Amino acid sequence: MSHPAEVDDDDLRYADPDNPYLTDPDTEFQSVEDLDADAAAVEADLLRTAIREHDHRYYARNDPLIADRAYDALFARLEEVEDVFDLDAADSPTRRVAGGTLDELDEVEHAAPMLSIDQSGDAEDVREFDERVRRTLGEDAEVAYSCEPKFDGLSVEVVYEDGRYVQAATRGDGRVGDDVTEQVRTIRSVPERLAGDPPETLAVRGEVFIPRDAFQEHNRERVEAGKEPFANPRNAAAGTLRQLDIDAVADRPLDCFFYDVLGWESDGDADPNAPAQPDTHLGELDALRSFGLHVNDRAELAADIEAAIDYRDRLGAAREDLNYEIDGVVIKVNDRAAREALGSKSRSYRWAFAYKFPARHEVTTVEDVVVQVGRTGRLTPVALLDPVDVGGVTVSRATLHNPDEIESLGVNVGDEVRVKRAGDVIPQVAEVVESRSDAPYEFPDECPVCGTAVERDGPLAFCPNGLACPAQAERAVVHYASRGGLDIEGLGEESVEQLRESGLVETLPDLYRLPDRREELAELEGWGATSADNLIREVEASTEPELAEFLAALGIHEVGAATARNLARHFGTFEAVRSASEAELQAVDDIGETVARTVRDFFETEQNARVIDDLLQFVEPRPDDTETGDALDGLTFVFTGSLSTTRSEAQELVEAHGANATGSVSGNTDYLVIGDSPGTSKREDAEANDVPELDEEGFTDLLAEHGIEWPPDEG
Repeated sequence: MSHPAEVDDDDLRYADPDNPYLTDPDTEFQSVEDLDADAAAVEADLLRTAIREHDHRYYARNDPLIADRAYDALFARLEEVEDVFDLDAADSPTRRVAGGTLDELDEVEHAAPMLSIDQSGDAEDVREFDERVRRTLGEDAEVAYSCEPKFDGLSVEVVYEDGRYVQAATRGDGRVGDDVTEQVRTIRSVPERLAGDPPETLAVRGEVFIPRDAFQEHNRERVEAGKEPFANPRNAAAGTLRQLDIDAVADRPLDCFFYDVLGWESDGDADPNAPAQPDTHLGELDALRSFGLHVNDRAELAADIEAAIDYRDRLGAAREDLNYEIDGVVIKVNDRAAREALGSKSRSYRWAFAYKFPARHEVTTVEDVVVQVGRTGRLTPVALLDPVDVGGVTVSRATLHNPDEIESLGVNVGDEVRVKRAGDVIPQVAEVVESRSDAPYEFPDECPVCGTAVERDGPLAFCPNGLACPAQAERAVVHYASRGGLDIEGLGEESVEQLRESGLVETLPDLYRLPDRREELAELEGWGATSADNLIREVEASTEPELAEFLAALGIHEVGAATARNLARHFGTFEAVRSASEAELQAVDDIGETVARTVRDFFETEQNARVIDDLLQFVEPRPDDTETGDALDGLTFVFTGSLSTTRSEAQELVEAHGANATGSVSGNTDYLVIGDSPGTSKREDAEANDVPELDEEGFTDLLAEHGIEWPPDEG
């Protein structure tokens, strides 16, 4: 609600033009203590009707009457009055933000079948649809078509009784869907109460979607938080609507267009003035609009099928300017009686056809650039894209690698770019097809999360604030608790984020302070006493980890499980590792100059040192308990591809028997063990260095010769 507008009395749907909260409202309210019950009830009713009108004007018509701040003041006042005087109203706007969590989604039977629509991107198929319609209705029948955008969202049924919102359900199998009444209730463009003169029962079909600008902003927030962005607005809308946490649904920017009547029931005998269902589809859309429902304004009447095809071409040309995703147009027989004569097939309507747009391929627009802070402090620029098909996969983000890559590409927000998937996995911007900016994106000089001055290491950029940077700290906690760290069950990405937002866990040592804050932990949404006790038990069980596990859990760049084991074996204690010089570190197997410098820098960073000192008040790393043999003494293995167990287990096994397990092939490597779907670089290095290659069967035979069982006995 950002731009106040003049009110047109003829356009009002809910509020009387004399409502004091409609235009230029006075938000200096008298104290609720000065109100009596009758005055409070009158004020609450006026506020509700005004807020319904403001919601309609803003969300359904994009034509607000008041500014955001005034709207927020009205809403807060209504909440206060309802709370103080216990004025509960089932269709109050305040019910949209009631929150809560559902146990599961129940099933709901639809008022009428929600069938599919036959579709094609070929104009000849559209003309064949027209011929089938005319054969059924008669060659001389005059057939006009209603044409409208084909929204790329999630189809829902919404039911109103006596003008009040009562139920919403997903399409499901077309006859039964999931009950999403509370989820849809949070959508501001879905009115709790209909305006005008609706029928006693109205069931309407709509499409829940996320506007493109809101989608990009939401993805920006996800990327900045270290989460994977949604691939496209449709996936985001569909995933949101099935959330059981209503607060999470309310936080997502959902919208809804209504475009079909599924049920219209009025008791004409009881009320001869009851509204009759319109005879045409466009008439139905006008009726829905008069009831305050959000109806798209691009529906048109086409006199014949060629005009409908022309509509599709015109809408396709305007597609990029729309703030919602469409993937074609829907062409419907406009006359309702003709529709009934045409009927339907088992799964689709005979009176409608979807004329699809071709999929966007490879070339798209950069909508935004976000700088993501990784666990090790590396800053990675990410391009947020208008979703595009790349090799059959919808892509909404692509890495820009580093500041030098941005300069090399000359890329910025608004540019048209070509996207490719590196190794068929990671999307990246390959080139700028059309520059629409004056200069490349300006990489920030400060960390976007903590504001620390950025440091450069060749083409790479880093935040040097270490574990004191909130972004690095949160990712550090997630890694510390992961299977690659100390395997603390119950501490996944979402729970760590929740603990940080609540102020319970800001750095690693705070995990070990949770026993003293058990009550606060138990009161968090979705937790409770049992979950809190389970997590505390897991945390307390991690206070004496093996040294190798602890080193790996700290998340030092370049120090994975294998390197951590080598460090633990070589030095024996954590303090010895922490105080080792670069030269002493390089004396460890598989540690060269770069890794040694990285380890040294990690421990010398002042912020990291403070966190580790604090952590060691709770945690006492102990020497590795694994008894090692010497059956494979002197051998060096490298693994690639998928084995029958994890590669880390294979590495642990050979190291337990005296061998080294390294991450790269060199002249010192004795065997390259190759599993399924291996990479190419290690095999090429093996060929260049004449390193013998073993498949898993050969690896099994080699171990058997040394009296070692593979795969290891899990019992």
